[in-house]
Amino acid sequence: MTPFPYQYVVLRCVPRAEREEFLNVGVVLRSQAAEHLEAAFAVDRERVHAFAPDLDLDDLDAALQTVCDVAAGREGGGLPRLGDDGRRFGWLSAPRSTVVRPGPVHSGLTDDPAAEVQRLLDRLVR
Repeated sequence: MTPFPYQYVVLRCVPRAEREEFLNVGVVLRSQAAEHLEAAFAVDRERVHAFAPDLDLDDLDAALQTVCDVAAGREGGGLPRLGDDGRRFGWLSAPRSTVVRPGPVHSGLTDDPAAEVQRLLDRLVR
């Protein structure tokens, strides 16, 4: 089987932008060839609380769940209507000034995009 090319971003928790400090909390992966777009997150609540004691961890979880919902193509209820996965990945990987921010776009090859999401999460977040 020929591996699928993919692009991904690491989602960062940036509670105070002026300090330029962050913790990795999730990933978003898109493989156009495999028609796959998926986001996943893993928040170490003790670590984030130690890093940013004033941050509302439930709000952080909700923001990350919104990313997962957009990646899955859910719409309505305050979620944007973006259509295809290319537009959704563009929206998810665009710089923003919120507590959850995407890092730079990286690329790779994988035989299984869904499993790669978990590998990236284990390697870069957990």
